[in-house]
Amino acid sequence: MRLAAFAFGATVLSFMTGCSEDGAEKQPPARRPVLSIVVQPATEHQIGFAGTIQPRYQTDRGFQVLGRIVARHVDVGDLVKAGQKLAENDPLVYQLAVRSGEAELARARSELDRAAAKRERTASLVAQRISSQADLDSADQARDAAAASVRQAEASLVKSREELRYTTLIADADGVVTSVDAQVGQMASAGTKVMTIARTDVREAVVDLPEGVARALSAGSPFEIALQADATIRVGGEVREIAPQADAATRTRRVRITLDRSADPFRLGSTIYARALAAAGSSAIEIPATSILERDGATLVWVVDPASRSVRAIAVEVAERLDGDVRIAKGLEVGARVVVAGVHSLVDGQAVAFDEGAVK
Repeated sequence: MRLAAFAFGATVLSFMTGCSEDGAEKQPPARRPVLSIVVQPATEHQIGFAGTIQPRYQTDRGFQVLGRIVARHVDVGDLVKAGQKLAENDPLVYQLAVRSGEAELARARSELDRAAAKRERTASLVAQRISSQADLDSADQARDAAAASVRQAEASLVKSREELRYTTLIADADGVVTSVDAQVGQMASAGTKVMTIARTDVREAVVDLPEGVARALSAGSPFEIALQADATIRVGGEVREIAPQADAATRTRRVRITLDRSADPFRLGSTIYARALAAAGSSAIEIPATSILERDGATLVWVVDPASRSVRAIAVEVAERLDGDVRIAKGLEVGARVVVAGVHSLVDGQAVAFDEGAVK
């Protein structure tokens, strides 16, 4: 009797246990809540930086000969034209050198005329067999030496006249005087900077950018330049030059942006605001840096399938890393929903729950 009761109890317990296990298998798995966004193309790079307008071309002007400055015709801020006199050295020493060169040239020419006449007489005497061939050879040599002296005197005179011309400092192009480094009465050695002339026809915006931002740019990257005094005055520009190294103190790199046109409001020295734009037709996508998963040498992101409400990992190519964001070049489609937190604890096919309104 007891054995029958025990067998009946075991059968009932086994049936109840089987029912419990079958019921647990039929329950759907719990969905894990995740933070996600729907990404959009980054059509503009909205980072702006302060800078100044500077000339693309500027030259340090100085005398090419030693002398004492006796006149300076321009000052800082003056507009100059090509060929205009800027300053003058004392020309007396060089005027005397020109006179000496002219006298030396006259003497050399006179000596050449005498040597040429002597050679003709000697040639006549040789023809009459009065003088020897050696006398004619000596006359030829003297005439040639006199001709060489003339050429030397001519070259010396040209040099003296050129040095006299160098005592007047001339503007080589239209521009504006940005600095003056010598005063009247001062001795100026050859090559010493007297003033700086900046050309006004080609102007550039010069900005110092963080190294990470500058590294993402290249020659030709588009910018929009606005005056800080009046932000409604704007002009386009393109990157011409990026400093190859960052400044040791500020860790920024200097970027020069050539303006599309030399608009008058953008005067040299004006303070501007430069905003980087994405290149035309760019379809790069920006997502938070927390979305990136590095695994086995691959760069991955978790994409949510809205239909099955599950996640899967896809490989992507990172174009650049910005402050807190990552720009994706390949592998991610516009409109995809990407998990932005907890990427290290997900597995392929895992069911998730998400807020459908989040958009990047």
